[in-house]
Amino acid sequence: MIDATHLKARRTAASLLKKGLFPDVCDGQGRPLVMLLGEGQMSDYRGAAMLLDALPCTKALLDDQGYDADWFRKALAERNITACIPSKKNRKVPIPHDAALYRQRHKIKNMFGRLKDRRRIHTRYDRCAHTFMSAICIAVTIIFWLNQ
Repeated sequence: MIDATHLKARRTAASLLKKGLFPDVCDGQGRPLVMLLGEGQMSDYRGAAMLLDALPCTKALLDDQGYDADWFRKALAERNITACIPSKKNRKVPIPHDAALYRQRHKIKNMFGRLKDRRRIHTRYDRCAHTFMSAICIAVTIIFWLNQ
C-alpha cells in the first residue's frame, strides 16, 4: 500500500519543508516499510516516482486515485506488481480494479492516524528536516515494530 499525508508545522520550524508531504509504503498489516519526507507542494506523482525504486517485492500495490497515471501503472507492470488503483473520473476509458482488495487501504490510513496521535509528529516542532524525520522513524519503530 502506498499513500501520502500532509503534516503541518509550527512557525518555529525554520526550514524549506515547513509543511511536509509524507509518502509512505506499508505492508499488508499496515506497518511502514519505506518513508519519505518531501515539501508540502509535492504531488503524489513525485512522491511515487521517488518511492518506486524502493518498493519491496509484492504481488499487488493499493493506491488511491491520486496515483492513477499511465507511467506509474507501466512501471508497476514492469516489476510484475498488480496495480489496484481506481481510475480518475476524467479518464476516458476507466481501468477496472479489485474492489475487495481495495478495501484493505484502511490499514495505511490507520497507520497515519496512529502516527499523528503523537503531538510531535502531528505538529512539527523541529527546525531541521532530518531531526523531524528521525522523530518519525523512532515513533514508527516503537509503535509498529517493537509493540508487535
